[in-house]
Amino acid sequence: MINKTLLFTYLYLLVYILLSSGVILYNKWVLSPKYFNFPFPITLTMIHMGFSGAVAFFLVRVFKVVAPVKMTFEIYATCVIPISAFFASSLWFGNTAYLHISVAFIQMLKALMPVATFIMAVMCGTDKPRCDVFLNMVLVSVGVVISSYGEIHFNVVGTVYQVTGIFAEALRLVLTQVLLQKKGLTLNPITSLYYIAPCSFMFLFVPWCLLEKPHIQVSEDQFNFWIFFSNALCALALNFSIFLVIGRTGAVTIRVAGVLKDWILIALSTVIFPESTITGLNIIGYAIALCGVVMYNYIKVKDVRASQQPSESLPERITKDWKLEKKSSDIFLPNDTSDNGKGSSGGNGGASDLNFDEETPLLSTSRLSHIGRSQLMRDS
Repeated sequence: MINKTLLFTYLYLLVYILLSSGVILYNKWVLSPKYFNFPFPITLTMIHMGFSGAVAFFLVRVFKVVAPVKMTFEIYATCVIPISAFFASSLWFGNTAYLHISVAFIQMLKALMPVATFIMAVMCGTDKPRCDVFLNMVLVSVGVVISSYGEIHFNVVGTVYQVTGIFAEALRLVLTQVLLQKKGLTLNPITSLYYIAPCSFMFLFVPWCLLEKPHIQVSEDQFNFWIFFSNALCALALNFSIFLVIGRTGAVTIRVAGVLKDWILIALSTVIFPESTITGLNIIGYAIALCGVVMYNYIKVKDVRASQQPSESLPERITKDWKLEKKSSDIFLPNDTSDNGKGSSGGNGGASDLNFDEETPLLSTSRLSHIGRSQLMRDS
């Protein structure tokens, strides 16, 4: 007899992997001068944000699928605005990287996400420096350096854009934990888009006017409605699929699925985009980085288990685990399609907000980081 619950869980994981990979490859195809040739990443991100914000508005205000949270001006100014600013920045830089480097190399660089998140968490005081975690971060960094050294089409500009986007995403994840958690604010996927997408759109508007608007007017690019509509729709679907996966699984499962997705994505990108070449040194470096990521996740899982009372019975532990997992899944922030949240998620190793993957230039990636989830559990 097939367990229907387990079957649906695997189905949701499969949908998540397909949508996440599809959105990243779709964005690359749209932005790449060699294919659809729409080299305007800020414009593409704004299209996603505008579409997501509009859908969220109708769901909240017109169809009343969910009720808006009690959002005061003080909470909006101190929480939503700074989070939206760094969210918009991570999407901007992450999507711009597609113009300069391959999807495969971007996924390898995303292994730096746990490193960036750990650094930002220590700087913001939400985590403490630890020797074991630091050694794992060194291992991840060494792996990424080796992978970069083996990259045939290495581009400094694209690498800087991607790394900057990763650190912006990491800071957003930490701010999500620090600001929203302290305010006791919980956001589901719809209300997250309702409040954050319009604000992120406005943050992108200024650089768009300065950097892309004049060139779009001069080049008179043909605007294919169905291409951009389907692209934005896929990104929106990705965010909802992430929510379903998080609701049915835990942080470890989504992380494993993320690692699997990255390997699939790296392989697919070399087939779809033949100009992307993977070397043996790329693979060796990325494998080393993933070892560090896996060890980091193991340490975090051990910390969560150690925080539990040893006197608890097995049923009590199961109940507590479920409540903690449920609580840590309450906050949801959009994912970025650059796969930078999101996330991704590249960086599938240690940081993902509930958004998870950071993978849609509309919403990455986003989600509480694995650090954030673990900290939440400890604080509970």
